[in-house]
Amino acid sequence: MLKLRLLGSIICIFFTLLAAASPSHAASCEDTIARHMVGEAMLAAQFVAAAERNGMTPVGINAILKEIADKSAIQEFWITDTAGHAYLTNTGIDFTFSSDAAKQPQASAFWPLLTGAKQVVIQNARKREIDNKIFKFVGVAGVAKPPIVQVGVAAAVLCK
Repeated sequence: MLKLRLLGSIICIFFTLLAAASPSHAASCEDTIARHMVGEAMLAAQFVAAAERNGMTPVGINAILKEIADKSAIQEFWITDTAGHAYLTNTGIDFTFSSDAAKQPQASAFWPLLTGAKQVVIQNARKREIDNKIFKFVGVAGVAKPPIVQVGVAAAVLCK
């Protein structure tokens, strides 16, 4: 009887582990990460709106974004003006989003945030234009104006 219970427990553990490694579990994990990233982007949008309202300069905001990225799972912040130019970022990279999917297959997906057509864009991990690294990005519309407020994490560190 004890052997049967032990065998039953082992089988239950096996099926639990098997289910945890299933594609549906991976999709659920991806969804959970995306929801966290949406929250992070929304907080960044609120922070930028409050900082600008209180006279903080882009240099000061960028320093805080860099500090947050250095101490958290979010690796990159990209916050644009109304023309799509990322004037706030922790990366130091000069980048302007385009609506042209032929020129920017990855980044152009966030253009609807500028036009007001979307409030949130969640993108699966994919290769980006600036360096061909694979990143997962999530973007939200700005608070006081319609910029893109985007956060990103390299796919290599998504599940570490």
